[in-house]
Amino acid sequence: MRWLVGWSSTVARASVIGSAGATGNDGETVHPVGSQLLWGDPDPLWAVGDWRPDEVRVVKAGAQSRIAVLGTCGASDEELRVGLFAARGGALRHLTNWSGSYTAVVQVDRRVTVCGDLAGARPVFYTPWAGGTAYATAALPLADLIEANLDFGHLAAMLAAPDVPAAVHDSTPYEGVRRIPPGHTLILRAGAREIAGYEPVASLAVAAPTADPTTAVDAVRDALVEAVRARLLAPRHVPGADVDPGPVPGMGPAERRAARGTPVPGIGADLSGGPASGTLALLAAGLPGAPGTVLGHGTGAGERLLAVTFNDLAVRGREAELERAGTLAANPRLHHVVVTGGEETLPYADLEGPLTDEPGPSLVTAARHRARLASGSADHFTGYGARQVLDAHPARLADLLMDRKRRHLVRPVAALTKADGSVMVPARVYGAARKLARTPYRTGVDVLAEQLLHRRFEDPGGAVGASLAALSWAGPGPAARWLTGEALAEVSVRLQGGGGRLNVGPGQRPGDFRARAALARHAADVRVLEQAAEIRFQRLHTPFLDNQVVRACRELPEALRVQPGARAAILRTVLEGAGVADLPPGWGAPSHASSAAAARTGLRVAADSLVSLFDTPLLAQAGLVEARVVRKALRSAAEGAPLPLDGLADLVSLELWLRRLLARRGTCWTGTPARQRAVPAGVVPQGRALGAGAQRG
Repeated sequence: MRWLVGWSSTVARASVIGSAGATGNDGETVHPVGSQLLWGDPDPLWAVGDWRPDEVRVVKAGAQSRIAVLGTCGASDEELRVGLFAARGGALRHLTNWSGSYTAVVQVDRRVTVCGDLAGARPVFYTPWAGGTAYATAALPLADLIEANLDFGHLAAMLAAPDVPAAVHDSTPYEGVRRIPPGHTLILRAGAREIAGYEPVASLAVAAPTADPTTAVDAVRDALVEAVRARLLAPRHVPGADVDPGPVPGMGPAERRAARGTPVPGIGADLSGGPASGTLALLAAGLPGAPGTVLGHGTGAGERLLAVTFNDLAVRGREAELERAGTLAANPRLHHVVVTGGEETLPYADLEGPLTDEPGPSLVTAARHRARLASGSADHFTGYGARQVLDAHPARLADLLMDRKRRHLVRPVAALTKADGSVMVPARVYGAARKLARTPYRTGVDVLAEQLLHRRFEDPGGAVGASLAALSWAGPGPAARWLTGEALAEVSVRLQGGGGRLNVGPGQRPGDFRARAALARHAADVRVLEQAAEIRFQRLHTPFLDNQVVRACRELPEALRVQPGARAAILRTVLEGAGVADLPPGWGAPSHASSAAAARTGLRVAADSLVSLFDTPLLAQAGLVEARVVRKALRSAAEGAPLPLDGLADLVSLELWLRRLLARRGTCWTGTPARQRAVPAGVVPQGRALGAGAQRG
């Protein structure tokens, strides 16, 4: 795991930083394990982990002004210097406008500014420490630093209302460690904290932007091309690549990887999994230059991109998708690799893995993704986030009513009517959208609090039911039905007290608000997946979560994005604008069915081990669930009962994460011998407070 960590003290103290590190309240001198110091006295900044040389840049403008950019950033050093001067005058948004995915930290005199991203894929956390503020791009190191206990209220909120910012607010799984919301910056002045937003949000009083659809889609194309180009042009270094064994006769890519212990150097992409990943593969292969060389196959000119298709032999119904991938792979600039998977790669089949910074539902599928990514390149494109930034959240129908654009509801409502077969669908959908448009935010959150308190959970029932359930300011999570009454009551109290919290504005449009919350939740889980399925020396790239791409997608007219098949149509137009026109028939078809089938099959195959996992679960010791209730739900789902599989994935993932956390030893910091103790695995101390020693390793 790679992270960035810094510290801002209340006074300028000498000897705070250097090879010795920082001094805490108790006089201990600490610094992060495996770190490189980017700058020091008096407010230090470290980069921790296996950062590549091109991923860490520091530009100075005088003795008291400097900017550090970590990640993939398309800005030149001169552009970073211009951004630094703009930041000195308070122009923070300028720091987030460059292509790529990165974290920017600016220090001007004693003022430190740390920029989060719009999606939440590169979060920023902070905590009070030693009279000042420590900040990092990971929460666990800060929990180590302050010896934090677990925040079980936050964990309950993650299960009960994961898409509701008022429930989780700025908390993390660790008490005392906070996160800044997406689209915000953390500003530290001699240790004092301020959180400022740099992005405007849609207001109830102002109609949604009515940009020309053609212009908006062109902007999305330009943003995606720039995002891909930023990765292609970035200097790439793979340790061991200079001693690659080369094209030995009879030695394929997998054998060469095993000989080197690293992924194939160059650029790769997913070619299956939906139109988004395919779009990135075709864009990367089609851009001028060298997208990447597949050793033993190319001419040395770097003209071929490694395209990976995952063929799940344990799940039926993916034949058409695989056929389309094969057709696209006929591109002479693509080298196609098909990775086959069986029962061993199903969800829930392999539940071993590393401890991630936070829990997330992708923990149950990490081994499945790791099997696919192991055949990828050192820099691998994925289409994560495209659905969240391009598709319309059902609540956007209420936004259209607020803007008096009723005619644009005709096609989406007609599609729902066709799927349901009931003539009552239009009236039900229109009524729900109209009600949401007239419901204040505070009322919507109070309704959810009452639902949780009185355990009122309704099964959505198909596409229409899911859309009607989403036509609200806030809704219960799929795992809420299995929580204890005490846990639900605690979340209800959090909701009732969160009306005026940061990033939860009653003046925000309901559809835009729900879409931003869904994007933040998805980005957080992608971050967990990246850590859980990590391949050494490999980088996963998610251009759809870049600031530049998110901004361009937010300018798409709502009337365009609510239409059936809008995402595929937008991506098809993007490819046509980039010179890719020959797409196979059926390209862009939804791939939800195969993912759901894989989840249900994996649950059935792993039912016995999952039931055993909840024999004595830590979640039950913490009072969040009753073990017998979860075991019954797992058995019923394995037998085919229509239960929300996403909710079970949330429960299993959180239980796995807690077990890995308790089994951990050590700390992220050196110079802290007193912090090496650990609570015995499987024990939750009285009062549900997990000992801090168990959270290090």
